[in-house]
Amino acid sequence: MPTDATLDQAELLGGRIRALRRDRGLTLVQLSERSGLSHPFLSQVENGRARPSFTSLDRIATALSTTQFELFAEIARAGRADELPGDDGVVVDAGGGTTGRTYAEGSVRAFSGRPDGFTPMEITADNTVFGEYFVHPEEEFCYVLDGVAEVQIAERAITMPAGTTIYYPGGTRHRWRSGDGRPFRILYIKGSAPAREDD
Repeated sequence: MPTDATLDQAELLGGRIRALRRDRGLTLVQLSERSGLSHPFLSQVENGRARPSFTSLDRIATALSTTQFELFAEIARAGRADELPGDDGVVVDAGGGTTGRTYAEGSVRAFSGRPDGFTPMEITADNTVFGEYFVHPEEEFCYVLDGVAEVQIAERAITMPAGTTIYYPGGTRHRWRSGDGRPFRILYIKGSAPAREDD
């Protein structure tokens, strides 16, 4: 059963999506056309009554010219900067059986970040299927907290047990799955690379 905190976070996420959609001058029907998601589903998401999968959230974010991580970061920024969120985090729809799950269809816990895009997040999943590649403008540092994860960067698959790290710059095609069929937990530190000044 969802907790009050989880419901509040779903409402914050939905409210942010609605605000961005209106800011871009889009109707729900237009967002549906751009994202490939149904109008009723998007309405439920905006009202906090449905939680999009990570893939669906990526489609919504792309349609709104932002990223799914920035949408999650809004939840953390809504709280106090010196507090961690509750254990429930932001729960996204896992859907299907374990073998049918894809990248990050588990739970996301967003920590307080900075307005410049530095955003730490914790993702827990048990998907055994890679699913679609993700590409986002932010650079990413990942630390495997528990379990064994497997990341595929372009065509190269890398197995990462607990305690290992990886970094990749923005624009890198990547996707994750369990490396041993069991749950894994990753701490992501995301941020935008600082702009370089020409001499």
